[in-house]
Amino acid sequence: METTTLTIEQVGALSSREEDHLFDRKSRSITPAKLTKTLSGFANADGGEILIGIEDDGTWNGAPKVEAFNGTLQAFEPLFPYGTEFDYEFLTHPDDQSVVMHVTVQKSREIKFASDGKAYVRRGAQSLPVEDLELLRRQKGLTTLETATLNYPYTQLVESPVIDDFTRRIVPTSAPEPWLRKQNLIVGDLPTVAGTLLFHDEPQIHLPRSSVKIYRYTTSDVEGSREHLAYDPISIDGAIAEQVAAAVAETVRQVEEIPTLDTEGLIKIKYPDETLHEIITNAVIHRDYAVNDDVHVRIFDNRIEVQSPGGLPANITAANILDERFSRNPIVVRLLNKFPDAPNKDVGEGLNTAFEAMRKLDLRDPEIRDTGTSVLVVVWHESLASPESRIMDFLKSNKTISNREARTLLNRPEAERSIRRLFESLVASNLIERVPGTSGRGSKYRAK
Repeated sequence: METTTLTIEQVGALSSREEDHLFDRKSRSITPAKLTKTLSGFANADGGEILIGIEDDGTWNGAPKVEAFNGTLQAFEPLFPYGTEFDYEFLTHPDDQSVVMHVTVQKSREIKFASDGKAYVRRGAQSLPVEDLELLRRQKGLTTLETATLNYPYTQLVESPVIDDFTRRIVPTSAPEPWLRKQNLIVGDLPTVAGTLLFHDEPQIHLPRSSVKIYRYTTSDVEGSREHLAYDPISIDGAIAEQVAAAVAETVRQVEEIPTLDTEGLIKIKYPDETLHEIITNAVIHRDYAVNDDVHVRIFDNRIEVQSPGGLPANITAANILDERFSRNPIVVRLLNKFPDAPNKDVGEGLNTAFEAMRKLDLRDPEIRDTGTSVLVVVWHESLASPESRIMDFLKSNKTISNREARTLLNRPEAERSIRRLFESLVASNLIERVPGTSGRGSKYRAK
């Protein structure tokens, strides 16, 4: 285990850092058994860091030597073994050489229990005992609703036109019923959730909150409001393969109706089709179907938000989601991939494909947020080029630009003052000049 000597500045930064969802400080006087509650809380949430040897008020109170933490390590090792998910190191004060223990906890694939036999989860700056272990198992993806059965006649599944078309094209040697039973999509005489989602012609009859809702907001505000809702939300239903295709097509159609200002004047917004397809596909097939909510696609003037019920499962975080692999609904993922025009054809590469498509158009990377109860992916229609260069590019093919036009060009509808400062900077750099005869809010600028 590493030992690192800090600088005085680093000591000050660690001692003054605020405790939060991802960081905690603990006194050396706290027993190792109580410390395991904090480790459990971090492991069962989003991971985090603990400094043992700094008091609540930020006072550095390290141990005289590393060996003072032997008892702590002995208590941690059986429950939180040193390795990929739990890392221990020692930080040395530059003046008195006293030692603080630094623990880094990754989000764990499994449920981690403290020494009292209870599981904890981090919420804000505290670790709380878990009351519902089954809920935590489902949130971590250790259990899934897709194998649960639904109380309706299995003949609805067997006689569905979706399964009829699928078996004729993909498994022509088998009739629908024996194939569905072989795949455990009918258990006893009851259809499963996975079977219903994949092959029922109207799965929303039995799973009412399994739709995709599409909203169009005529604003770039942080949140959409009823007054900016262009029309009532559109509900996309049907079996998953058809649902994803219809949701992507409707999203593309609505996006292409949004005019935006570019160097060539007003044009239609264009997002990469691969990006929208992959993000919506991921939202539908990896969502938590036990959460009583739909997938929401919100289309704003400057972005698209895709919200999928259920937080990120297992050890997946917003930081590692492009590198790690985990499927909350493996049956749905596996069988959907067998469809002739499978929306998840490149299994495991969906979000990577989405990011790469945005980068090819020099657009900002999608933003992924885990809210705890849902996963929100924000796809920005925002160029990586600097605001200055975009304004100068605009003036190559347009005689003038106003503050209003610049705000539209840069997707900053409320940034009147900052755009004014941007113009002042470009004027000072001798790149643009105010058009004679214009002033105040009516000011216009041209390339010099």
